[in-house]
Amino acid sequence: MKIAYLSSRVTLPGSPTRRSDAFEHDYMMDALNPAFAVLGMSLHDLAWDAPDVDWSSFDAAIIGTTWDYWDRIDEFLTTLERIGTLTTLFNSAALVRRNSRKTYLREMEAKGAELIPTLWLDAATPELAAAAFDELGSDDLVFKRQIGAGAADQHRLGRGDPIPDMPHAMMVQPFLKMIQEEGEISFIFVDGAFCHALVKRAAAGDYRIQSTYGGTEIAISPSPEDLAVAASVISTLDDAPLYGRVDMLRGPDGRLLLMELELIEPYLYPLEGPELGTMMASAVARRLKSGS
Repeated sequence: MKIAYLSSRVTLPGSPTRRSDAFEHDYMMDALNPAFAVLGMSLHDLAWDAPDVDWSSFDAAIIGTTWDYWDRIDEFLTTLERIGTLTTLFNSAALVRRNSRKTYLREMEAKGAELIPTLWLDAATPELAAAAFDELGSDDLVFKRQIGAGAADQHRLGRGDPIPDMPHAMMVQPFLKMIQEEGEISFIFVDGAFCHALVKRAAAGDYRIQSTYGGTEIAISPSPEDLAVAASVISTLDDAPLYGRVDMLRGPDGRLLLMELELIEPYLYPLEGPELGTMMASAVARRLKSGS
């Protein structure tokens, strides 16, 4: 069986515009290729926007390192919907559409997930941005794009700081120092089953945990209580996705708060989870065999 691994021109090997964190694409391919081969599946990494790919020639397509979609969201979603009519797509285009704008977090909160207090600004004007400090009761805020990833166009601002141009719809949250103390905790699930967990820590003097900014990761064995909280987030979905990453931050009272439920193109940290390749391959084979 042939399986497409949807990537982007900025993550594929040999690209003249390759991202600085594209080595994570290589780590994913190194983890998945052998495990898929054992089960008779060949994995092919291709740009999601490549014009000449016959997607119907693949038995399935997995959304991988499509790390340029947020500035082309309509094109991306339309392309995924088309691919989904030609082959089995993981995760589904419908699930990706719901997950592509971070306002999905409001739905998660309504289902019981605890969030960092959040203000939603569809138009992040200087006046509304300045008023956010009083509305959230904080002198230290983080502004994030509602459609975005990897801390792109993200701003940490103190009360009275100049307000930068923010042309995108934004979400605003109080800065929590725990991101620099314990770090962000990620839980990886495959087909609804827990695979592994890790802590992502920022470089000294920064708060962004992505490798682009010097962030580092370490595998952990989560407590049963923490794992249950993360698993409850996955369980709110109508159907378990093929893959999902639950990103959480510990609040002042010690309880985990949901930061993101990444279901589109999350990096799944195979170095911290050596079972990831086997679990992913088995799940894909099982789903294709059952027709789901």
